Amino acid sequence: MKVDFYHYNLEMVHPFGISRSVHTVQPTFIVALSQDGHTGYGEATQNRYYDVTPENLQARLEALIPEIEKYPFTTPEDFYDNFLFSKLKNFRFLMAAIDEAAHDLYGKMLGKPLWKIWNYKIDNLPFSTYTIALDDIDVMREKLLEKPWPVYKIKLGTEHDIQIVKSLRELTDKPFRIDANTAWTVTQTIENAKILKNLGVEFIEQPLPYDQYDLMQEVKEKSVLPVIADESVRTEADIKKCIDSFDGVNVKLVKAGGITPARRMLTEARQLGLKTMIGCMTESSIGISAAAQLLPLCDYADLDGAILLKHDIARGATLDNGKVILPQTGGTGAVLL
Repeated sequence: MKVDFYHYNLEMVHPFGISRSVHTVQPTFIVALSQDGHTGYGEATQNRYYDVTPENLQARLEALIPEIEKYPFTTPEDFYDNFLFSKLKNFRFLMAAIDEAAHDLYGKMLGKPLWKIWNYKIDNLPFSTYTIALDDIDVMREKLLEKPWPVYKIKLGTEHDIQIVKSLRELTDKPFRIDANTAWTVTQTIENAKILKNLGVEFIEQPLPYDQYDLMQEVKEKSVLPVIADESVRTEADIKKCIDSFDGVNVKLVKAGGITPARRMLTEARQLGLKTMIGCMTESSIGISAAAQLLPLCDYADLDGAILLKHDIARGATLDNGKVILPQTGGTGAVLL
């Protein structure tokens, strides 16, 4: 294989605010793997919460390129299990970008999309949410009004969260899903859930800090709304930790380390009776197209990253009023523009 990489700054349509940060530009790192006339693409975005920047991704990749290019590539799973994991288990964002590229390359070499290689059915995929990022209430209302959508994710984590949801509820009767991004306490979550349920909220995502599994057990027991793990589910080992603390898991490729582990995590979660969700980190269509291949394993989806950008750097999976349209072309279907 031949390895290439690229940096881009993805400008957001609106400032993207969550409880702990806000950004107007999303730096991203693209990995390209080429073999036999085909090129596969993968992506990892900058994330300060996980101490990830394009610069540290590049530095680690450059050190590994000679070994990658010598590896006798056959399948993405072999590449991950017998090479990537041992080399990059503590650099999951980079491992994800490489694993995505390997899957895309593999599918393009076979001339089949991944979902077809895996014999998945795509006739009943969950709709993706559209995210209303945290901002002044008037701005959040404007965002919702400019994007009619069948289901919304609302970012919260302020002293006036209930007021935000009540105000947004005045504008639409569509379902809401709440993401507190670790900003709430046990008591806040339990009490907020009672009000939010009456406001048409389906579930609450990651109300407490990522490592508070014990406290989340009380939340799960007493909350009138389901609770979904995000920051608390990063690796394959975390799925079992969530059984007693959450009703479901939101798996993201960059946190998990790529398609290979994410696919295993979603399969295991389903077997254990947890609800499953595939999410994103405001990636371009490269990262979104990779994640979209796993939609048949999911109850919920949050794959709006590319449509939150002013200009996409790729094409691939698309969203049509919440419906995810999977490419019929090989691999993830992602093409760098």
